[in-house]
Amino acid sequence: KGSSPSPTSVVCSVDNRVTRVAWLNRSSILYAGNDKWCLDPRVVLLVNSKTQYSIQIQNVDVYDEGPYTCSVQTDNHPKTSRVHLIVQVSPKIVEISSDISINEGGNISLTCIATGRPDPTINWRHISPKALGFLSEDEYLEITAITREQSGEYECSASNDVATPVVRRVKVTVNYPPYISDAKSTGVPVGQKGILQCDASAVPSAKFQWYKDEKRLIEGKKGLKLESKDFFSRLTFFNVTEQDYGNYTCVAYNLLGNTSASIILYGDSDSMLDSSQFPPHDTTHALQLQSVEMQCPKLLGT
Repeated sequence: KGSSPSPTSVVCSVDNRVTRVAWLNRSSILYAGNDKWCLDPRVVLLVNSKTQYSIQIQNVDVYDEGPYTCSVQTDNHPKTSRVHLIVQVSPKIVEISSDISINEGGNISLTCIATGRPDPTINWRHISPKALGFLSEDEYLEITAITREQSGEYECSASNDVATPVVRRVKVTVNYPPYISDAKSTGVPVGQKGILQCDASAVPSAKFQWYKDEKRLIEGKKGLKLESKDFFSRLTFFNVTEQDYGNYTCVAYNLLGNTSASIILYGDSDSMLDSSQFPPHDTTHALQLQSVEMQCPKLLGT
């Protein structure tokens, strides 16, 4: 066996009865004794002794695979010894899918083509803490109705035991509309600093807008700061007043859709006694009602 592009040797054992010796590849003479017959500079005479006659093929490639014959001439009759050279080639990934962006619910097909001798085994796996084992043992990986949890990098591995496996990765981006994961109402006394925050997950990243009583809030209002990042938006009141109390709406949106959440800024416990000052919140509360039997004392006339 030989591994491309490493050198390999073919060896012929001889004894002192041999008078002539030669190496042939199929029907072509490579070496006869010390004389080189072939023009290939990669083929060189390695050993020509009383016990061994060997040649070396440098930078072996797949075209060198095949039968090699050692032909010897003794005093009695010619003899031949044949060896079949098998060339092994390390795996190489020659084609792989480009990074892909897909909307949630769509279908994707990833391709990984590799060469090698023997033919390499292809495996696909998802680089994710939740991924379990191989997703596919084939050149193609099909994913239908893809979800946001299936986004990330997918690794193609090609192996054939000739060398260490080769790996390439494809990045899959799954786009989805915003989802507000956290938006809590906050109680702040008058004169104190208050913060309302709205957290949202989305791909592409969400943009945010804030409203109070259907009026959009904009940056620059005295005592108010709007700050938005990829995954959250924060509304900061530096000096809360009675007029700041009320219902606020956070809207998160991207190209795929939008969503909103209602958040209440309220004061201390005293200010909560008059609940009519706050619009309905999107959290529903229910009271459990129980039947009660009451007895009234009899009134006796005098």
